[in-house]
Amino acid sequence: MTLAAYLARLMAVRILAALAVLVGVLQILDLLEVTTDILDRKLGAAGVVYYALLRLPRLIEQSAPVAVLAGSLFAFAKLAGESAVTAMRSTGISAYRVTLMAAPAAVVIAVVQLTIGMVIAPKTDHMLTEWWRETTPRDPTKVVDPITFRVGSEIVVALPRDPDGRGLEKVTIYRRDAGGRLVQRTDAPAAVYQDGAWTLIQPHFQTVEAAGLAEGQAKQMSWTRDLKPSDVRTLANGQTTVTPAEARRALAGGLSVKPRAFYDTQLQRAWAAPIACLVMLLLAAPVALANFRGGGATLMAQCLAVGLLFLVFDGAITALGESGAAPAILAAWAAPAMFAALGATILLYLEG
Repeated sequence: MTLAAYLARLMAVRILAALAVLVGVLQILDLLEVTTDILDRKLGAAGVVYYALLRLPRLIEQSAPVAVLAGSLFAFAKLAGESAVTAMRSTGISAYRVTLMAAPAAVVIAVVQLTIGMVIAPKTDHMLTEWWRETTPRDPTKVVDPITFRVGSEIVVALPRDPDGRGLEKVTIYRRDAGGRLVQRTDAPAAVYQDGAWTLIQPHFQTVEAAGLAEGQAKQMSWTRDLKPSDVRTLANGQTTVTPAEARRALAGGLSVKPRAFYDTQLQRAWAAPIACLVMLLLAAPVALANFRGGGATLMAQCLAVGLLFLVFDGAITALGESGAAPAILAAWAAPAMFAALGATILLYLEG
């Protein structure tokens, strides 16, 4: 076995072990919250297993960066504790090359995280939402709250009428011009989705004109094709996860419930999030040069603390981007760039 293969295998085994532990802990905590509801719906152990499988992709995606940090720390600590890195450096192999040879495992985890976030998790999230909706006991006395959302330049307030999301009641549409000023209010007792489009039933219009307020009504009127029944179901269920595809559609004039900056940031984050795995590898790399007979454990704790600080800083600046207080590209990429530079600088200092 070559040195590169040995390092890649050592790193992969420890990262996967850390990932299994983290996902297991998160899965248990998640199930503690929902198992009672699942059993109350008479779904039994099979329902618990099905829920756990559908939640698994999101938990893997969330755990991946911390798993790379923990696995890398243990792998580099093992090399340092056995003086393997000292032996490699004596043959001319630098710490940079050691880090590079260990990188494939982190790259694979980053690709897996990207694939889950872009392809797998959106599908399992949709399956979970539909399954949860279909198994929810029907309660005729339950009060249905109105939902508020945007479709293009229109702000809509309505009551979901059907569980399948193909009908709305008490629909109020506020239409705005390019400057954001109200130009028309439309009220309709109902709206139905047929043949890929929504139709307003008996709409009543109030249009703001230069001469005053003009009113009108119609028997029915075509409304929009940008709102899907699945959107209505998602809003009615209170789902908050936004997929990259949903963010792109919101920016193109489809359903949106948050500011444009939020969806811009989510799109950038979809690509930036997997980079955290490589950043964690860089932040853990200095442990390979630690002397565990002279304070190496302290360096390991410091690398762990910096990795956790990266997650906190990344979350904070992302929140700024979602609220519009920072540009989306800065909110998504600033933390990975800054902490990657920090990790590389520390490694250069220790190697030099």
